[in-house]
Amino acid sequence: MAGVRSLLLLLLVLQSSCVGVRSPLAVLKRFKETTRTFSDECLGTTRPVIPIDSSDFALDIRMPGVTPKQSDTYFCMSMRLPTDEEAFVIDFKPRASMDTVHHMLLFGCNMPSSTGSYWYCDEGTCIDKANILYAWARNAPPTRLPEGVGFRVGGETGSKYFVLQVHYGDISAFRDNHKDCSGVSLHLTRLPQPLIAGMYLMMSVDTVIPAGEKVVNSDISCHYKKYPMHVFAYRVHTHHLGKVVSGYRVRNEQWTLIGRQSPQLPQAFYPVEHPVDVSFGDILAARCVFTGEGRTEATHIGGTSSDEMCNLYIMYYMEAKHAVSFMTCTQNVAPDMFRTIPPEANIPIPVKSDMVMMHGHHKETESKDKTSLLQQPKREEADVLEQGDFYSLLSKLLGEREDVVHVHKYNPTEKAESESDLVAEIANVVQKKDLGRSDTRDSAEHEERDNAILVRDRIHKFHRLESTLRPAENRVFSLQQPLPGEGTWEPEHTGDFHVEEALDWPGVYLLPGQVSGVALDPKNNLVIFHRGDHIWDGNSFDSKFVYQQRGLGPIEEDTILVIDPNNATVLQSSGKNLFYLPHGLSVDKDGNYWVTDVALHQVFKLDPNRKEGPLLVLGRSMQPGSDQNHFCQPTDVAVDPGTGTIFVSDGYCNSRIMQFSPSGNFITQWGEESSGRNPKPGQFSIPHSLALVPHLNQLCVADRENGRIQCFKTDTKEFVQEIKHASFGRNVFAISYVSGLLFAVNGKPYFGDQEPVQGFVMNFSSGEIIDIFKPVRKHFDMPHDITASADGTVYIGDAHTNTVWKFTSAEKMEHRSVKKAGIEAQEIKGKGSGGLNLGNFFASRKGYSRKGFDRLSTEGSDHEKDEEDGSESEEEYSAPLPAPSTSSS
Repeated sequence: MAGVRSLLLLLLVLQSSCVGVRSPLAVLKRFKETTRTFSDECLGTTRPVIPIDSSDFALDIRMPGVTPKQSDTYFCMSMRLPTDEEAFVIDFKPRASMDTVHHMLLFGCNMPSSTGSYWYCDEGTCIDKANILYAWARNAPPTRLPEGVGFRVGGETGSKYFVLQVHYGDISAFRDNHKDCSGVSLHLTRLPQPLIAGMYLMMSVDTVIPAGEKVVNSDISCHYKKYPMHVFAYRVHTHHLGKVVSGYRVRNEQWTLIGRQSPQLPQAFYPVEHPVDVSFGDILAARCVFTGEGRTEATHIGGTSSDEMCNLYIMYYMEAKHAVSFMTCTQNVAPDMFRTIPPEANIPIPVKSDMVMMHGHHKETESKDKTSLLQQPKREEADVLEQGDFYSLLSKLLGEREDVVHVHKYNPTEKAESESDLVAEIANVVQKKDLGRSDTRDSAEHEERDNAILVRDRIHKFHRLESTLRPAENRVFSLQQPLPGEGTWEPEHTGDFHVEEALDWPGVYLLPGQVSGVALDPKNNLVIFHRGDHIWDGNSFDSKFVYQQRGLGPIEEDTILVIDPNNATVLQSSGKNLFYLPHGLSVDKDGNYWVTDVALHQVFKLDPNRKEGPLLVLGRSMQPGSDQNHFCQPTDVAVDPGTGTIFVSDGYCNSRIMQFSPSGNFITQWGEESSGRNPKPGQFSIPHSLALVPHLNQLCVADRENGRIQCFKTDTKEFVQEIKHASFGRNVFAISYVSGLLFAVNGKPYFGDQEPVQGFVMNFSSGEIIDIFKPVRKHFDMPHDITASADGTVYIGDAHTNTVWKFTSAEKMEHRSVKKAGIEAQEIKGKGSGGLNLGNFFASRKGYSRKGFDRLSTEGSDHEKDEEDGSESEEEYSAPLPAPSTSSS
């Protein structure tokens, strides 16, 4: 029932249900006028499209003279964008009075539910997905977006239609049968905006307010699992019983205020006191405080005037190439978290009697002068924005106009201290360019928008001051490389080489299950080996390494995925009902997959185009051992491209490297378990990953728990070199070799250790580190495998965050117009999206739970409960436990 209620309430707000066969009653409700004609009472609305200059124009979106006959009537009307080109909404001006209108919502979509001039909204708002662009209630003043920020419409990806929804609550004002032309005017520009605005709606769907109850809290919370967004404004909405609405970002159990406001004040978009960035893994939380006093019956969430609502609208912007236009949250995924909510969230905001804007359909006090609230006089900037006030500096810095709604006299939030270092620094930035506005400011604004670099620089500078940009993650080492050793022909690499995360790659958000292996096939597609809904934890094995969860059966999902390296679509999948605990993955020169399963204690050779079963199986199923026919939790496989010789690292229980012929016959083995703090060459403590250096006839081993890399001759097994650095810490999890470079990832530090978990690029000849890198989105937890291509592209799979990152060499990144600035003017497009969307792919698989998985294509992904798995996998980890005993995975 809760799910049904959630769906119904969301449809009530969005009014976006698909209309199929309509009832005769619905047909009678439709108004047939198709041309835009207005009542004589609607003055100044006969020109819906108003040119401003060569790049800008205005749209006047109004009801075409309507007279509601019943209270709580919802009327909708649509207007097509008058251009097929991409445009950006940069300004909203409401044309309504709370005397007649309870609230208005403006949606963007591609197909409205009706082609009539207006219709009853119970027929639907849009046939396709509707995105909220704007919301108004209680005589809220105009809303102006920061300079360089706009809602994207038109073009290939933006909405083609605007749909206006007007809620007429109490119709007593229509006793004279006058016609209403309420609506909103938009300012649009064709000039590309570097930052795209969006709306995040947090909404309660199941709150019940008991009659007479003095205080009732309604809490909402969702995990954020998208690209970073920057919050700059918020709007609260309840009906008569709401006392205060507060919104927060929760990161590492620390609450950061987004906004707090009384819903009985003008329901404008107020500015956040300080810009707030929201990143992957954060929690967005909101609380509405209600009272049931004065009610004789319980009050529920609903769309009528006698119901209640608990809504927080968060207005944000994102980089253009990552922008998501609309997201929703209707759950409370972390109810216990609200025990530590800041006390301010429980305290109603005092509202002066002359500021209260009660609506006629409630028990309200009469406004002394309603018309004065409707017609807001033009205020001088000094009256609205004090020069020493934080908002004044923010407004100037971001290019807001003096009639901006974000800062006005109804905002009760406290001022930032004018003497603070931050304000002083912002003031210095502002003084570098006069950003003031005058009555003839329009032409200046358009001229400034033409200067995209100025816009980016100002916003970038502001974010630097506000610490919303991450510090540079890369450390680039400039080294004097020694000459290659005699007889080698290694490519030389200096400290000029470094890699950065490919922030335009969507695959970081898509993968389910513990990612245990990554590799590249001969076509340079990414191949991923993952564990589906199986995890490796403390209950997986007994003391003799026998798998204890055999009753779960094999993983029912395809565990091997072939991913397009450009757009992260699934090109091919296999491996269903074969594996219990996947681990290592490699791909040979013929495109065959070589994988290990630590529960089965086996190695498999698979043809990706063959469905009859494995081409070769080594080891005995579910039987750990240490002889020539058994493995004990084997970790990885490497196949020599010249000879076909097979090397297996074995593994967690055995400390050895085994060699087999191409047909699977045992040839030899070497290695022994290490002892003491100074292990000798050829001793291992979990040989975890293998990398062949074919032209040098070397095999390198990630000696995980010894925190080093050992390399051996493949023919004689002679030890060649050890690569070990203090920055590795105590673990080296995985390695990959390509073109004279050795790539590696380490593990989490032990207690008291300082070395962070990160990736490394090394010159193979010298062993020197020439780059250290980390991701920007999300973070490494247990980076389990790494693979690199000849062009310097690197992929890392993490077994704890269920994530794969893509990193690109600096040489490939240089064509981007702005790097690491949070703003990018150009978008580098990859191949066409001809593959499967991972969300739909896994959603269609029987029994898949979506745990730990966010559909990139579903903007309202929080509709589906997506709590992160709180259990800590013990796979492959002893750190960071106090005692450094080795463990699984």
